[in-house]
Amino acid sequence: MNRYFIKLAYNGSRYHGWQLQENAHTVQAEINQKLSLLLQEVINVVGCGRTDTGVHAHAFFAHFDTENTLKHLVDLTYKLNRFLPEDIVIFFIKLVPNDLHSRFSAVSRTYRYYISLKKDPFTKGLSFPYYGSLDFASMQKASDILLKYNDFTSFSKLHTQTQTNLCKVTRASWQSMDNQLIFTITADRFLRNMVRAIVGTLVEIGKGKVKPDDMKTIIEAKNRGSAGFSVPAEGLFLDEVVYPIVFE
Repeated sequence: MNRYFIKLAYNGSRYHGWQLQENAHTVQAEINQKLSLLLQEVINVVGCGRTDTGVHAHAFFAHFDTENTLKHLVDLTYKLNRFLPEDIVIFFIKLVPNDLHSRFSAVSRTYRYYISLKKDPFTKGLSFPYYGSLDFASMQKASDILLKYNDFTSFSKLHTQTQTNLCKVTRASWQSMDNQLIFTITADRFLRNMVRAIVGTLVEIGKGKVKPDDMKTIIEAKNRGSAGFSVPAEGLFLDEVVYPIVFE
């Protein structure tokens, strides 16, 4: 059995997330179908995580297994891109060790969330339009607090099958660029809806409705009702996934 990794990116606007679902258009379903046609065998790709409906990915990884040894992987990548719709792009397909798993072998993941402060037709569907003023310094102060905790129950979607709500966040920072605010967060793992709930809470802080230091109380409550709203999916991108091996 041979294992192959795929690196891809996609605009999630037309999809009900990554994960295969009955009666729903998903990224995983597209790749399964097209790759199976090309290789003339049933292929089931395993993703590095699940993105919700409307969420995008600048960098997403998946793997699949086959008993065949695939040759001319550059040509296969080219053909797969020809088969796939314009909102999905494949960067490479590579042979990897059989114990490398796209989801469980990931060391860290980085998400970015984009907020547009001014009307811009070129960010429509790719950012959260918010035309009010936000206190950048307060939002950053509250973000720094995230690094001091590891239980993020307050930012988790309710009634999930997750065994633990513990995550190690190593980066949570804001930057301002071209009339946008960009939030970057890196952790070893993320809970369902976690990033969108964190950003929604930080927006409430930026509006002045919640004080930066209240982030401590919100996290320690371990209650989703204590945190802020979930920002729209359209502004969220999976930006990077790190593995024990480096892909050239």
